[in-house]
Amino acid sequence: MEEQLHAHLHAVLEQRAAQAGVLDVAYRTVDSPLGPLLLAATEVGLVRVAFERQGHDEALEELARAVSPRVLRAPARLDRTARELEEYFDGDRTGFDVPVDLALAAGFRRAVLDVLRRIGFGATLSYAGVAREAGSPRAVRAVGTACARNPVPLVVPCHRVVRSDGSVGEYAGGPEAKRLLLTLERRAKVGE
Repeated sequence: MEEQLHAHLHAVLEQRAAQAGVLDVAYRTVDSPLGPLLLAATEVGLVRVAFERQGHDEALEELARAVSPRVLRAPARLDRTARELEEYFDGDRTGFDVPVDLALAAGFRRAVLDVLRRIGFGATLSYAGVAREAGSPRAVRAVGTACARNPVPLVVPCHRVVRSDGSVGEYAGGPEAKRLLLTLERRAKVGE
């Protein structure tokens, strides 16, 4: 009974916050083959995807500091993102159509994210290749940092960036997650 009351009160709060225009950042968590993912969106679009190992609470605190302190669990705003992620993990989606808000990235990091968005499903590009395409061929380490700080991994596919020798390198979700994603894409592409 108490749990139902809590859920009802939260739904009322969510609805009133949205109606009053004070719901700046909505969030929810979803299960995935990579573990629980935190999804967060502004009215502009998806602003954050965080792996459990990154700390969901830390990601929410970052959003409160960098975007707005008005952060509320409001799953409905993220239904489309959750559905597209599920389709991606099921092998039924090769790209994302949800709007993205890159408010957490600026300068060279933003340029790197723009390059990442152009790496096709099932393809990879080296850190050096990304640096060249971003206009700073010697900024290979900075590309690694930009990938590590990508606020919307999966949707902006930093997992498709590999070392020059073809090894996977690091990933915010862990190297195992990166391997899983690359394998998932290769299998889905072969099945096309």
